[in-house]
Amino acid sequence: MSTAVAEFKPSEKLIKTRNIGISAHIDSGKTTLTERILFYTNKIHAIHEVRGKDGVGAKMDSMDLERERGITIQSAATYCQWKDHTINIIDTPGHVDFTVEVERSLRVLDSAILVLCGVAGVQSQSITVDRQMRRYNVPRVAFINKLDRTGANPFRVIDQLKEKLKHNAVPVQIPIGLENDLKGIVDLVKMRAFYFEGKDGMDIQEKDIPDDLKELAQKKHEELLDAASMFSDELTEALLEGTPTEEMIKRAIRTGTIELKLTPVFMGSAFKNKGVQKLLDGVLDYLASPVDVKNKALDQANNEEMIVLESNFEKPLVCLAFKLEDGRYGQLTYVRVYQGKLSKGMTIYNMSSNKKHNIGRLCRMHSDEMEDIDYAEAGDIIALFGIDCASGDTFTDGKIKVSMESMFVAAPVISLTIEAKESKHLANLAKALNRFTKEDPTFQTHVDQESGQTIIKGMGELHLEVYIERMKREYGVELITGAPQVAYRETITTKADFDYTHKKQTGGQGQFGRVAGYMEPIPLEESLNYDFVNKVVGGSIPREYIQSVDKGFKSCLERGSMIGFPIIGVRCVINDGAYHDVDSSDMAFQIAGRYAFRQGFNKANPQILEPIMKVEVDGPSEFQGAILGSLNQRRGMILNTTEEDSYCKTEAEVPLADMFGYSTVLRSSTQGKAEFSMEFSRYAPVPRNVAEELMKKYKVHQKDED
Repeated sequence: MSTAVAEFKPSEKLIKTRNIGISAHIDSGKTTLTERILFYTNKIHAIHEVRGKDGVGAKMDSMDLERERGITIQSAATYCQWKDHTINIIDTPGHVDFTVEVERSLRVLDSAILVLCGVAGVQSQSITVDRQMRRYNVPRVAFINKLDRTGANPFRVIDQLKEKLKHNAVPVQIPIGLENDLKGIVDLVKMRAFYFEGKDGMDIQEKDIPDDLKELAQKKHEELLDAASMFSDELTEALLEGTPTEEMIKRAIRTGTIELKLTPVFMGSAFKNKGVQKLLDGVLDYLASPVDVKNKALDQANNEEMIVLESNFEKPLVCLAFKLEDGRYGQLTYVRVYQGKLSKGMTIYNMSSNKKHNIGRLCRMHSDEMEDIDYAEAGDIIALFGIDCASGDTFTDGKIKVSMESMFVAAPVISLTIEAKESKHLANLAKALNRFTKEDPTFQTHVDQESGQTIIKGMGELHLEVYIERMKREYGVELITGAPQVAYRETITTKADFDYTHKKQTGGQGQFGRVAGYMEPIPLEESLNYDFVNKVVGGSIPREYIQSVDKGFKSCLERGSMIGFPIIGVRCVINDGAYHDVDSSDMAFQIAGRYAFRQGFNKANPQILEPIMKVEVDGPSEFQGAILGSLNQRRGMILNTTEEDSYCKTEAEVPLADMFGYSTVLRSSTQGKAEFSMEFSRYAPVPRNVAEELMKKYKVHQKDED
């Protein structure tokens, strides 16, 4: 008699869970919005501002540095309850220097709120964040914030969402008044007006739509129905019969949002406490629960075949460590549970290192505070104590062998030499570097073998500045820093042959190996650093030595002969060679490969490449001339300038080498009214005069070391 396997029905708890991130450009109001959400969901009992004069600062900016600078540096996790739903929230930084914080948060979230400034609209970092959301297929709603500010225009921002980000953006609300007259919003699904009154906007009044907005509301309501009906036959039929219900409209919008084909747009002002509660309703109505999202893993027991994980607590455990923090009580590991159940005292296995760990303490996080819990199920985001692992490691209960795909980590573009002022601080410096490199994959450190100096690398000046400051505050290490160094690269521009014979005969066994072939440039758009092609026929180099030649080539990639930086974009093809029965060896062919590479490299018109940054400057139009001048002086190539409501936005490509100290220059030339953001765009050849200068410096440096 066959027994039917009961199909797993997701629990109500799971359906009523939302894992969301709040992402945006710098200063769009992410942390202020999170602060309001926590206040309205009774997680905190008083509102504190980001740059608060009360000396408390926002709850989610728990680091002193964050409070002083008024920026978010680390993503902070918290959870709250709204209308019997659990919402896990991660507030992420806006600065591109801390892009890995956004990356790792989006990796484990089911959906997100994209916050946009009602005045500035879609800015450079909004585009980066949106690209990250697409990379992980994260459904999102947009929230147009700061509608209380002069020059706010939500409909212009919606147009930018469509043009710049290619979103099918549809407003689900329109504002009642703008700038100083912002009073509330009109809900286009319910077709009712909502006013946020009383202290902190707690008293929500539902009224009829004001007469002067009826026509606009009706027009936008029809546009919304039109867009939503594309995702629901039920709604299309109801529209033809003229009886669509509120629930039908919401279901259709939700379907479109989760399929990433629709972006509902909410409006308000977090600072003025208007529209936040309705945005929370929107999170419940339109964003995905863990059940709605497909999470995949690679089955290690079956040739890394892709499998889909189920948000089912009865299945074997699979969870991902996405963020590490060194807290007062040791390492804190933030974990997202995708499948199964995690409980105190349980043994879990790290799929990367095959180590096993016992879980002693499980916590739910609220910024820098924690609440102990006994267990966590699929869909939860929690923290574990005392587990030694790296960011991106997968854990299971040992019943299955799977690993989650890890996240994308950008390569650092800037480096600094550092040394401790006093030798007694060396132990603490080592501790700090060990911790920070573990916590942040884009912060890297190594010791230069030739000079013996410690070098730190990161995503920008601010990134390294923050870590230097943290070493001083958290570890008491005063540092002396060298001049920032740009991550140059070397490459070749033409095809060149090489043919090198390595012979050494000095008593006993000699060394012999001949390597011949050619090298050619790999186009930059292929973004391949190195490619090895074996075209040797007839056994002129025995098969066991082919690998040795490749090793020899690879050892040359670390330092180019022009300025000592890594070599990229080289394809090496070997097609001939010779060997000796007695004198040939692995080492002989490695050395032959090394010299053959250098021979070919020097003949192939080598060239120095430099990182080019995409820079976006926003400021009042009266300073447009000063802004353009400041970029032109820095070898900047202006891509685009737009002017709206006495504000101008300039986009340019500028070499990173010329961007050091730019913030000071920009502030002084615009009376502190302009701001800029930059992110890595691509590598490009340096002009001849700059190349000559770099090569001269390198030769002097080499002589000094000799």
